[in-house]
Amino acid sequence: MSSNKDSSTVSPGQERTHRELFSSIVGLVAGCAYGVFARFVFKAGSVSDYFLVMSIAFIFLVPAVLGVLTVYFAEKNQKRRWYYWIFVPWVPCIILMLGAFLTGWEGSICILMALPIFLLMSSLGGLITGLIMKDEDSSLSIYSVVILGILPFAFALVEGRFPTPDSFRLVETQMVVNASPDTVWQNIERVREIKPAEQKFSAFHLMGFPRPVEATLSNEGIGGVRHATFEGGVLFVETIEKWEPQRELSFSIKADTKSIPPTTLDEHVTIGGAYFDMLEGDYRIEPLNEHQVILHLSSKHRLSTRFNFYAGLWTDFIMRDIQKNILGIIKNRCEAVK
Repeated sequence: MSSNKDSSTVSPGQERTHRELFSSIVGLVAGCAYGVFARFVFKAGSVSDYFLVMSIAFIFLVPAVLGVLTVYFAEKNQKRRWYYWIFVPWVPCIILMLGAFLTGWEGSICILMALPIFLLMSSLGGLITGLIMKDEDSSLSIYSVVILGILPFAFALVEGRFPTPDSFRLVETQMVVNASPDTVWQNIERVREIKPAEQKFSAFHLMGFPRPVEATLSNEGIGGVRHATFEGGVLFVETIEKWEPQRELSFSIKADTKSIPPTTLDEHVTIGGAYFDMLEGDYRIEPLNEHQVILHLSSKHRLSTRFNFYAGLWTDFIMRDIQKNILGIIKNRCEAVK
């Protein structure tokens, strides 16, 4: 009878929903597959190599293409809204980052540094693709998509022919300490072992950087050598270059790279490596009165990437956080002296 409708009949609305879901899945799979393929091609290596993770081609262009692919396959014969173009490309980005972390491809610090750019560039790629495909008089052909997919690899070949620029960055911090200059000096020329109870929450440790342990001094005066030890076997050899008791202590810094286990830091942020190094440190005591000073701590580091303008925001933040942590420990020790 005509009243007995076939239960398998799919309404036009349901059919469209199924098509949209299928095209979305295809777009997400395409984005993820491209990201995984690109990560296999782009690897860790020396700055003289071409296909490097620490490159504009990978950090900026790969996520943009990932966003293009995610929206292109999802948008074919469909009409989606702007928020789909902007936010859905984040899904393959996050899946790629999570997979890189779980498989050990990348450490937490590199993932945190790269994620904002990946999200931004994937949204940009998705938004541009959506706007182009929305226009009935314009379309993005599969040939155009293939060319865009090749672009990061072609750009990497060009990018690799140019030397990586060095950026020398100075980070300054300060803290008021309610103690005499002499007391403060005694706590900076050497730093006795820092107990776990003295360590406070710090963003740099949460991101994977080791905490300070102690700093020994071979002999007082210019030419003396401090051994500043951090967790995980990280050792800095600091040679005194300025020694003014109760006023200023300056030193050059050289990381003992042989003592640092490969599992302590991500290979892209290894201290003394191709991309990052510590160079100088300086403590300066500014007396306010007999029982109060401003303790200044500054450091100079080298940053060598093709996107120093962005990476520098992170290294400055991390160094500032490390220095504030050290100053806080010194402050508590000095103010505990009766």
